[in-house]
Amino acid sequence: MSHERQRFAVDCPSRLLFDQIADKWSMMILTVLDPGPMRFNAVKRQLEGVTQKALTQCLRRLERNGLVSRRVIPVSPVAVEYEITPLGRSLQQPFKALYAWTLEHLDEVDEARGIFDARGLASSQADARTSIPTAS
Repeated sequence: MSHERQRFAVDCPSRLLFDQIADKWSMMILTVLDPGPMRFNAVKRQLEGVTQKALTQCLRRLERNGLVSRRVIPVSPVAVEYEITPLGRSLQQPFKALYAWTLEHLDEVDEARGIFDARGLASSQADARTSIPTAS
């Protein structure tokens, strides 16, 4: 195994793939599809706040990357169903681990945010007190 330092080069194919699978909608879509195939609107109902456009674009990216398959159901009106592929299923364990980490450390993150925000507020108040007024 190489111990070479990771550079995250702009043209690295892994960077593009990471960008496409690590965004919030991709992770949530793959989680929603975990139990089995679902129609587009059923997926949308599970993802509060996602727009139809954002969901469509994300599903297309997931399909292009081989993580989700799309099947047209010949009913009237025509329906589309999405399902995780075996390749997509291989992401479930890391995603579940990330979600578990999120739940486990949420209180610590909230505390760190509070400290940071309070420091930022105190810092900006101090800056306002020490700033030299300008002549109008």
